[in-house]
Amino acid sequence: MSVETMLQDISESMPLSKTELDLSSNGQGYGLIIVDEVNGFATVGGGNLAPQAPNEQVSVMVSETNRLAGAFTKQEMPVLAFLDTHEPGKAEPPYPPHCELGTGEEELVPELKWLENEPRATMVRKDCINGFIGAYQPDGSNAVIDWVKENNLSNVLVVGICTDICVMDFVLTLLSARNHGMLTGLKEVLVYDKGCSTYDLPRSVVEDIGLPESASHPQEITHHMGLYFMASRGAQLLNSINL
Repeated sequence: MSVETMLQDISESMPLSKTELDLSSNGQGYGLIIVDEVNGFATVGGGNLAPQAPNEQVSVMVSETNRLAGAFTKQEMPVLAFLDTHEPGKAEPPYPPHCELGTGEEELVPELKWLENEPRATMVRKDCINGFIGAYQPDGSNAVIDWVKENNLSNVLVVGICTDICVMDFVLTLLSARNHGMLTGLKEVLVYDKGCSTYDLPRSVVEDIGLPESASHPQEITHHMGLYFMASRGAQLLNSINL
Protein backbone atom coordinates (compact mmCIF):
# COMPACT_ATOMS: atom_id res chain seq x y z
CA MET A 1 0.00 0.00 0.00
CA SER A 2 1.37 3.42 -0.94
CA VAL A 3 1.82 6.23 1.57
CA GLU A 4 -0.78 8.26 -0.33
CA THR A 5 -3.34 5.45 -0.01
CA MET A 6 -2.52 4.98 3.67
CA LEU A 7 -2.93 8.71 4.32
CA GLN A 8 -6.27 8.71 2.55
CA ASP A 9 -7.46 5.73 4.61
CA ILE A 10 -6.25 7.28 7.86
CA SER A 11 -7.82 10.63 7.01
CA GLU A 12 -11.13 8.95 6.34
CA SER A 13 -10.97 6.82 9.48
CA MET A 14 -9.51 9.56 11.72
CA PRO A 15 -10.75 12.86 10.25
CA LEU A 16 -9.51 16.20 11.56
CA SER A 17 -11.83 19.07 12.39
CA LYS A 18 -10.14 22.41 11.65
CA THR A 19 -11.45 25.93 11.96
CA GLU A 20 -10.41 29.45 10.96
CA LEU A 21 -9.06 32.01 13.43
CA ASP A 22 -9.58 35.71 12.82
CA LEU A 23 -7.21 37.97 14.76
CA SER A 24 -7.45 40.88 12.34
CA SER A 25 -9.64 43.00 14.60
CA ASN A 26 -8.62 41.90 18.09
CA GLY A 27 -5.93 39.52 19.25
CA GLN A 28 -5.83 40.54 22.89
CA GLY A 29 -5.44 37.60 25.22
CA TYR A 30 -3.56 35.55 22.63
CA GLY A 31 0.05 34.46 22.81
CA LEU A 32 2.15 32.67 20.19
CA ILE A 33 4.38 29.72 21.11
CA ILE A 34 7.01 28.57 18.61
CA VAL A 35 8.45 25.10 19.20
CA ASP A 36 12.03 24.39 18.12
CA GLU A 37 12.23 26.14 14.76
CA VAL A 38 16.00 26.00 14.99
CA ASN A 39 18.67 25.19 12.43
CA GLY A 40 19.16 21.65 13.75
CA PHE A 41 15.57 20.77 12.89
CA ALA A 42 14.47 23.14 10.14
CA THR A 43 17.43 24.38 8.08
CA VAL A 44 18.47 22.20 5.14
CA GLY A 45 21.70 20.42 6.07
CA GLY A 46 21.60 22.02 9.51
CA GLY A 47 22.35 18.87 11.47
CA ASN A 48 21.67 15.17 12.04
CA LEU A 49 17.94 15.77 12.45
CA ALA A 50 17.54 18.56 9.90
CA PRO A 51 16.09 18.04 6.41
CA GLN A 52 18.80 17.06 3.95
CA ALA A 53 16.93 18.55 1.00
CA PRO A 54 14.34 21.34 0.68
CA ASN A 55 11.05 20.20 2.19
CA GLU A 56 7.78 21.96 1.41
CA GLN A 57 6.08 21.21 4.71
CA VAL A 58 9.03 22.62 6.67
CA SER A 59 9.33 25.67 4.39
CA VAL A 60 5.63 26.48 4.77
CA MET A 61 5.93 26.12 8.54
CA VAL A 62 8.79 28.62 8.74
CA SER A 63 7.07 31.07 6.39
CA GLU A 64 3.78 30.92 8.27
CA THR A 65 5.54 31.20 11.63
CA ASN A 66 7.39 34.29 10.45
CA ARG A 67 4.09 35.79 9.27
CA LEU A 68 2.43 35.10 12.60
CA ALA A 69 5.36 36.33 14.68
CA GLY A 70 5.52 39.54 12.67
CA ALA A 71 1.82 40.22 13.17
CA PHE A 72 1.89 39.34 16.87
CA THR A 73 4.82 41.59 17.68
CA LYS A 74 3.41 44.43 15.56
CA GLN A 75 0.21 44.25 17.63
CA GLU A 76 2.29 43.99 20.82
CA MET A 77 1.10 40.46 21.54
CA PRO A 78 3.60 38.15 23.26
CA VAL A 79 5.67 35.43 21.59
CA LEU A 80 7.56 32.60 23.28
CA ALA A 81 10.10 30.57 21.32
CA PHE A 82 11.54 27.26 22.48
CA LEU A 83 15.09 26.48 21.35
CA ASP A 84 16.14 22.86 21.71
CA THR A 85 19.63 23.07 23.29
CA HIS A 86 21.82 20.27 24.61
CA GLU A 87 25.18 20.23 26.33
CA PRO A 88 27.82 18.63 24.07
CA GLY A 89 27.86 14.86 24.43
CA LYS A 90 24.48 14.76 26.17
CA ALA A 91 22.10 13.75 23.41
CA GLU A 92 18.56 12.96 24.46
CA PRO A 93 17.72 9.28 23.92
CA PRO A 94 16.74 7.80 21.54
CA TYR A 95 18.03 10.49 19.15
CA PRO A 96 21.58 11.03 17.86
CA PRO A 97 23.52 14.17 18.89
CA HIS A 98 21.65 17.31 17.85
CA CYS A 99 21.24 20.98 18.69
CA GLU A 100 24.37 20.99 20.85
CA LEU A 101 25.30 24.27 22.49
CA GLY A 102 27.78 26.23 20.39
CA THR A 103 27.20 24.40 17.11
CA GLY A 104 24.64 26.84 15.70
CA GLU A 105 22.08 24.05 15.42
CA GLU A 106 20.43 25.38 18.57
CA GLU A 107 19.81 28.84 17.08
CA LEU A 108 16.62 30.06 15.43
CA VAL A 109 16.39 29.59 11.66
CA PRO A 110 17.55 32.69 9.74
CA GLU A 111 13.98 33.80 8.96
CA LEU A 112 13.17 34.00 12.67
CA LYS A 113 16.50 35.24 14.00
CA TRP A 114 15.07 38.75 14.35
CA LEU A 115 12.97 37.56 17.29
CA GLU A 116 16.07 37.54 19.49
CA ASN A 117 16.03 41.34 19.48
CA GLU A 118 12.27 41.71 19.77
CA PRO A 119 11.13 43.00 23.20
CA ARG A 120 7.83 41.12 23.03
CA ALA A 121 9.57 37.78 22.42
CA THR A 122 10.76 35.42 25.14
CA MET A 123 13.43 32.81 24.37
CA VAL A 124 13.33 29.56 26.36
CA ARG A 125 16.08 26.99 25.88
CA LYS A 126 15.09 23.42 26.67
CA ASP A 127 17.09 20.21 26.96
CA CYS A 128 14.31 17.70 26.43
CA ILE A 129 11.50 16.87 24.00
CA ASN A 130 8.78 18.26 26.23
CA GLY A 131 9.00 22.05 26.35
CA PHE A 132 6.75 22.34 29.39
CA ILE A 133 9.09 20.12 31.40
CA GLY A 134 12.14 21.80 29.90
CA ALA A 135 10.79 25.20 30.99
CA TYR A 136 11.26 24.40 34.67
CA GLN A 137 13.96 26.59 36.19
CA PRO A 138 16.46 25.78 38.99
CA ASP A 139 14.31 27.69 41.50
CA GLY A 140 11.28 25.53 40.69
CA SER A 141 9.46 28.12 38.62
CA ASN A 142 8.24 27.37 35.12
CA ALA A 143 8.92 29.82 32.28
CA VAL A 144 5.74 28.89 30.40
CA ILE A 145 3.46 29.24 33.43
CA ASP A 146 5.08 32.57 34.30
CA TRP A 147 4.77 33.83 30.71
CA VAL A 148 1.07 32.93 30.49
CA LYS A 149 0.33 34.60 33.82
CA GLU A 150 2.43 37.73 33.25
CA ASN A 151 0.72 38.37 29.91
CA ASN A 152 -2.79 37.52 31.17
CA LEU A 153 -3.27 35.05 28.33
CA SER A 154 -6.54 33.24 27.80
CA ASN A 155 -5.48 31.51 24.56
CA VAL A 156 -2.18 30.25 23.19
CA LEU A 157 -1.45 29.47 19.56
CA VAL A 158 1.18 26.78 19.00
CA VAL A 159 3.34 26.17 15.91
CA GLY A 160 6.61 24.35 15.33
CA ILE A 161 8.45 21.11 14.74
CA CYS A 162 7.97 18.16 15.06
CA THR A 163 4.18 17.92 14.96
CA ASP A 164 4.12 14.42 16.47
CA ILE A 165 7.06 14.79 18.85
CA CYS A 166 8.04 18.08 20.51
CA VAL A 167 4.88 19.97 19.50
CA MET A 168 2.56 17.16 20.57
CA ASP A 169 4.34 16.47 23.86
CA PHE A 170 4.24 20.16 24.79
CA VAL A 171 0.59 20.63 23.82
CA LEU A 172 -0.61 17.53 25.66
CA THR A 173 1.24 18.55 28.81
CA LEU A 174 0.02 22.14 28.55
CA LEU A 175 -3.56 20.88 28.30
CA SER A 176 -3.07 18.66 31.34
CA ALA A 177 -1.51 21.55 33.28
CA ARG A 178 -4.47 23.74 32.37
CA ASN A 179 -6.96 21.08 33.39
CA HIS A 180 -5.07 20.59 36.67
CA GLY A 181 -5.42 24.29 37.52
CA MET A 182 -1.77 25.24 37.02
CA LEU A 183 -2.61 27.88 34.40
CA THR A 184 -5.42 29.96 35.82
CA GLY A 185 -7.15 31.91 33.08
CA LEU A 186 -5.93 29.81 30.16
CA LYS A 187 -8.93 28.69 28.13
CA GLU A 188 -7.85 27.36 24.75
CA VAL A 189 -4.77 25.79 23.23
CA LEU A 190 -4.83 26.17 19.45
CA VAL A 191 -2.56 24.39 16.96
CA TYR A 192 -2.08 25.70 13.42
CA ASP A 193 -1.76 22.93 10.84
CA LYS A 194 0.36 24.86 8.31
CA GLY A 195 2.48 26.26 11.12
CA CYS A 196 3.64 22.77 12.08
CA SER A 197 5.78 20.16 10.36
CA THR A 198 7.64 16.96 11.00
CA TYR A 199 10.46 15.04 9.35
CA ASP A 200 10.25 12.58 6.48
CA LEU A 201 11.95 9.19 6.71
CA PRO A 202 10.18 6.71 4.41
CA ARG A 203 10.58 2.98 4.98
CA SER A 204 12.48 2.62 1.71
CA VAL A 205 15.12 5.07 2.95
CA VAL A 206 15.25 3.38 6.34
CA GLU A 207 16.03 0.07 4.66
CA ASP A 208 18.66 1.63 2.39
CA ILE A 209 20.60 3.16 5.27
CA GLY A 210 20.35 0.08 7.47
CA LEU A 211 18.06 1.36 10.22
CA PRO A 212 15.43 -0.89 11.83
CA GLU A 213 12.06 -0.87 10.08
CA SER A 214 10.51 0.70 13.17
CA ALA A 215 12.44 3.92 12.43
CA SER A 216 10.17 4.59 9.45
CA HIS A 217 8.49 7.99 9.69
CA PRO A 218 6.40 9.03 6.67
CA GLN A 219 5.94 12.77 6.99
CA GLU A 220 2.32 13.30 5.98
CA ILE A 221 1.00 10.37 8.00
CA THR A 222 2.89 11.23 11.20
CA HIS A 223 1.93 14.89 10.83
CA HIS A 224 -1.74 13.85 10.63
CA MET A 225 -1.37 11.55 13.63
CA GLY A 226 0.21 14.28 15.72
CA LEU A 227 -2.63 16.68 14.91
CA TYR A 228 -5.20 13.95 15.60
CA PHE A 229 -3.88 13.12 19.06
CA MET A 230 -3.60 16.78 20.07
CA ALA A 231 -7.18 17.39 18.97
CA SER A 232 -8.36 14.25 20.77
CA ARG A 233 -7.02 15.70 24.04
CA GLY A 234 -8.74 19.06 23.61
CA ALA A 235 -6.57 21.23 21.36
CA GLN A 236 -8.32 23.27 18.67
CA LEU A 237 -6.92 22.74 15.18
CA LEU A 238 -6.72 25.63 12.74
CA ASN A 239 -6.47 25.52 8.97
CA SER A 240 -6.13 29.28 8.44
CA ILE A 241 -5.39 32.43 10.43
CA ASN A 242 -6.37 35.94 9.42
CA LEU A 243 -4.19 38.70 10.84
